[in-house]
Amino acid sequence: MTETAASSSQGRPAKQARKLGFFGRIALFVRQVVGELRKVVTPTRQELLNMTFVVLAFVVVMMVVVFVLDFLFGLGVGWVFDGSSQSK
Repeated sequence: MTETAASSSQGRPAKQARKLGFFGRIALFVRQVVGELRKVVTPTRQELLNMTFVVLAFVVVMMVVVFVLDFLFGLGVGWVFDGSSQSK
């Protein structure tokens, strides 16, 4: 005889879903927000500085990449439209 997944589950039994009113849903939301905020871990000063430097380094690298691509595309557009056919 085989067991089905429903009969072999070891978790808590499901609670009866009751219909919450408007204020009940707001209270549930606030309780869930407070519960999630209790899980937040504040980084140490060293972790914060490390993350800040990583973000700043990434931004600088991306600025260089965008600058180089912009410069190369500008040269390409200038070459195509300024020097391709000069018939006066």
